[in-house]
Amino acid sequence: MGCCGSAERPKREWKPLEDRSCTDLPWFLLFTLFLVGMCGICGFTIATGGAARLVFGYDSYGNTCGQRNEPIEGVRLSGLDHTDRKFVFFLDPCNIDIIQRKIKSMALCVSQCPTEELATYYDLKRFAMINGSELCSYELPGHKYPQLPERFEKCPKLPVPESKALPVFNRCTPVDISCYAKFAEAVVTFVSDNSMLNRLIAGVAASKEIIVGLCLLALVLSMILMVIIRYISAVLVWILTALVVLGSLGKSAFSALFSPPKLRMASGILLLLMLFMRKRVALTIALFHVAGKVFIHLPLLALQPFCTFLALSLFWVYWIMVLLFLGTTGNPEKNEDTGLVEFRLTGALQYMTWYHAVGLIWISEFILACQQMTVAGAVVTYYFTRDKTKLPVTPILSSVLRLVRYHLGTVAKGSFIITLVKIPRLILMYIHNQLKGKVGRQLTCICCLWCLEKCLNYLNQNAYAATAINSTSFCNSARDAFMILVENALRVATINTIGDFVLFLGKILIMTCTAFAGVLALNYQRDYTEWVLPLIIVCLFAFLVAHCFLSIFEIVVDVLFLCFAIDTKYNNGTPGREFYMDKALMFIVIKKKLRKNDGNKSCH
Repeated sequence: MGCCGSAERPKREWKPLEDRSCTDLPWFLLFTLFLVGMCGICGFTIATGGAARLVFGYDSYGNTCGQRNEPIEGVRLSGLDHTDRKFVFFLDPCNIDIIQRKIKSMALCVSQCPTEELATYYDLKRFAMINGSELCSYELPGHKYPQLPERFEKCPKLPVPESKALPVFNRCTPVDISCYAKFAEAVVTFVSDNSMLNRLIAGVAASKEIIVGLCLLALVLSMILMVIIRYISAVLVWILTALVVLGSLGKSAFSALFSPPKLRMASGILLLLMLFMRKRVALTIALFHVAGKVFIHLPLLALQPFCTFLALSLFWVYWIMVLLFLGTTGNPEKNEDTGLVEFRLTGALQYMTWYHAVGLIWISEFILACQQMTVAGAVVTYYFTRDKTKLPVTPILSSVLRLVRYHLGTVAKGSFIITLVKIPRLILMYIHNQLKGKVGRQLTCICCLWCLEKCLNYLNQNAYAATAINSTSFCNSARDAFMILVENALRVATINTIGDFVLFLGKILIMTCTAFAGVLALNYQRDYTEWVLPLIIVCLFAFLVAHCFLSIFEIVVDVLFLCFAIDTKYNNGTPGREFYMDKALMFIVIKKKLRKNDGNKSCH
């Protein structure tokens, strides 16, 4: 499982799509064992009753509702038979701990939630006599509620609101949620009165159909932009280049008059750099043009964000459910302050939560890496197939099958490296937030780790592409890709700088068009009191959707460039070493050769 050996490696012979073998098999086995551990945590929570306590609920004495219970040593009223008591009832459901985000009230298992408001202890007695559901502590007889001196501590706070049971989790929840206003005010700190919050919520609820329609519009615009960007990329890139050059000229003129010599030198260097890189702008335009062709030949690439989002959503739902299971798993402990029983993981078992947290990051990164490898495999197949009419019937499915059969270990290793960087960054962010920004060193480390993570992500993406081309292990692929990128450093800088900005403009364009349509649609309906919040929701969703789709476009461009760099390095167009590249890229190579030949003639 080591990264790179110390022995001198022979020169790489790139043989695209010729040989296939399993890569990084030890890492695949390690990742499999890690998944077994994740499943083991889930199984442990189910076997020890954590899942049952979450779903069915439990009272403040450690009894699970809806079943027979074993006595807990040292806890009175534990070990009761709650077969007929299937609902959790809180004596004071509005007593919420905002800091810990939990209800501090005593909980009981009852056979029926209160179906009406109970204003007096006589109402509690009547409800118990009619329905057989006693809402006070178990040791208090229902027919004596009004006379018992313990009723003030062990009976629900009056008036008892009308409640309904939650669909799956069997908790009695007040029908009127006004008692949660304090919690809502703590979350929505900018709300000074309930009227503002009510208007905002009413605006969202009233315009939900328009919000859904605008979100679908953003989705359609993103898919269309991925195809037409090949036609508008040249205009956008040259406009951007012209603006940078003009800005540099203006800044140089201003600096010559008012700025110190160092600033004038910096402005001059920027201008010279842009003029020197102008020839490489054509390569960026050609790559965007070919990327548009890729999506025409491989339209199912546009579905990758959906597949990735679905996989991430399913995993996150599973992860959250197991986390909730862990919250009700462990040994029962009596809180001496409140007298309530709580279940907590103690000893070595508490490390399961940390293991589960690492699983969230590693598996999420693994899913994202699988998307990168799938896209890279499909683009590599497209690029290194000279006759595009002979492409596989389903190149994306073929890429997925190659990934599953050969390269899961490589993806596991690459995603683990990202996880190693992301975990300390998240820990430092937590420490920085706890210290409320008093120490600046954490912020510096956070920025450094963020930059390192971005660099590793870019290198990983190119390593996956190299693996898709040559079926090499992660470290060999990363080294090969890194050497190619270093040899083309100026091209990489141009493509990443200009290309990323063009794609950012695309995201802004989609968000702006969606927002404009939203203003027209929401303003047309005069009965909406507030439409600012729905518009903000739509804009955020539109930017997120555009980011997901254009990120796929960005991966395609990066993979195409790596393929192009390999193609130009190891092929020269002669018989037996023909180019694989598209005509748009071929034109750049031929133009460069002609320019080089003209230069040689002028020297002679």
